[in-house]
Amino acid sequence: MEVKFIARQCCVLDRFGKVLLTCTRTSNLYTIDLKSVQLPSSICLLSKASSEQNSLWHRRLSHLNFKYLTTLSSKKLVKGLPPLKTSANTHCDACRLGKMKRSSHKLKPVPSSSRLLQLLHMDLCGPMRVQSINGRKYTLVIVDDFSRYTWTKFLRTKDETTATIITFIRTIQNFLQKSVEIIRIDNGTEFKNQSLADFYETQGITQQFSAAKTPQQNGVVERKNRTLVEAARTSLIIDTF
Repeated sequence: MEVKFIARQCCVLDRFGKVLLTCTRTSNLYTIDLKSVQLPSSICLLSKASSEQNSLWHRRLSHLNFKYLTTLSSKKLVKGLPPLKTSANTHCDACRLGKMKRSSHKLKPVPSSSRLLQLLHMDLCGPMRVQSINGRKYTLVIVDDFSRYTWTKFLRTKDETTATIITFIRTIQNFLQKSVEIIRIDNGTEFKNQSLADFYETQGITQQFSAAKTPQQNGVVERKNRTLVEAARTSLIIDTF
């Protein structure tokens, strides 16, 4: 079989060069009037889906889900859409790359701590768009994993983080007469420095760093940040108490 395009016509030829069909272009489409086709014997016109057609219409419809594509075809909801049928094994490499997403982080059924100060979550929130009366733009948020008790320390710059953490840990350990075992933080330079590493070593404290661009691993304090910011924003809406 051979197809030739001449002017505004499309001709389908057999292997001997004989013209079998002639199509005329109308509105940028080549149409065939099957009633005008004269053949020496009766024919049966069959239409079936092929993997090439599935892939073609999948791309034409902006990589629509194959399941929905089959539904559109079977219910004849799209004019000009041929019969299509896909299987569970049908896949598209472009969809795998373009529609890729991270796996969800499931809740842990078992608590991470069994006593006060066993695990502390820390994060630095800021800089805030508007600084406080005392010129502070950052908030160091510390959450105890066991009790969910929260401490907030307001800082002018990130450089104050190290000294603030050291002072806090010494004070809270002395006050509660319990030792801090683990501190869970992100990879910010305010938490990842030699001064804090040396202090943690002397105190026997283990640092747990979350993976890059994965705040879910430090979700306790990240969610607390949102709670605090929303509480402050909502309180500012009403200026009287």
